[in-house]
Amino acid sequence: MQRIALRERPDWRAQAERLGFAFHTFDGEPYWDESAAYRFSLRQIEEDLEAPTEELHAMSLALVEEVVASEALLERLGVPAFFREHLAASWRRREPHLYGRLDLAYDGQGPAKLLELNYDTPTALYEAAFFQWLWLEQLRLSGELPAAADQFNSIQECLFERFAGLAVQQPLYFASVRDSLEDRGTIDYLRDIATQAGHDARHIAIEDIGLDRTGGFVDLDERHIPTLFKLYPWEFLLEEDFGPRIAGAFTRFIEPPWKAVLSNKGILALLWERHPGHPNLLPAFFDAEPEAILPAGWVRKPLFSREGANIQLHAADGLHLCVPGPYGDAAVRQACHLLPCFAGQHPVIGSWVVGDRACGIGIREDASPITQDSSRFLPHFILD
Repeated sequence: MQRIALRERPDWRAQAERLGFAFHTFDGEPYWDESAAYRFSLRQIEEDLEAPTEELHAMSLALVEEVVASEALLERLGVPAFFREHLAASWRRREPHLYGRLDLAYDGQGPAKLLELNYDTPTALYEAAFFQWLWLEQLRLSGELPAAADQFNSIQECLFERFAGLAVQQPLYFASVRDSLEDRGTIDYLRDIATQAGHDARHIAIEDIGLDRTGGFVDLDERHIPTLFKLYPWEFLLEEDFGPRIAGAFTRFIEPPWKAVLSNKGILALLWERHPGHPNLLPAFFDAEPEAILPAGWVRKPLFSREGANIQLHAADGLHLCVPGPYGDAAVRQACHLLPCFAGQHPVIGSWVVGDRACGIGIREDASPITQDSSRFLPHFILD
């Protein structure tokens, strides 16, 4: 694994604008960054990233089966009591899921370590699935990269296959927060794929979804919403005034209620309890447990947090970092495993699963060891 400096395509910004990649720059700072890229060998991809991703995914699904059958485990994860039976029923029905992203620490040498699961509202999808593949194709054509260069990336093809096999009531609505460019870009991308796969795919802002007199979710024209892909966290939905009404509504959600188990950082502690010493896991414990005192360093993560918010890092070498944010007190502590450093930057690998198949990676890096919403996305390629 190497970080390779490369020349930027002179027209990439114009291409991004033309192709709907409106969030390539934030506040004048680049989010998409092709001044460098990460190089991997095929062995590193297949053995150190792809295979462990599928194993960790299978372990996580097996844990859902256990959690939904246990009031004690649902309590430890902080799942609201009014939602527990609905969550369990969605798992028993095996309501279909779409995708997820595992964030891994990996330096090219040892086993990749799972930092967290993003299985409810993962973003960085469009840039991983489409824009970095376009980058690879154009750099091969220009000779900047050899013709033999490849990429671990079949994300878009897998999304199409998943949507094509998704038997849900139509229309299929796609919703996100109105004012988030990144979220809107993500759902527009997914909606386009769903349309190509034969769905009646429609957009709606989360803020425009209402409840009718029967308790059903409706759009602005009072039309029922039979199926809703929502790029909005389950824990946020459950805090809304209509949260207790979700279980009685006829709307089916993607991601389904059972995905709330896997979007919870407590899953890290439960995985470690069941698979202690697994080469791809880090010791992790619920914050209140005695074992959570990790003398070699630890990272404290709220059960519900995103984009690095409210993370506290205490490394064994004395490094202390704390990111402010809005999330609550319930947390896990995970053994500190610092991201590797390449040219002063710390990359985290987002390993994508569509359905149950590992199908690609995206890389974000930051000058800080904690990945945040301002961290940049860099492309990657495979060349032995």
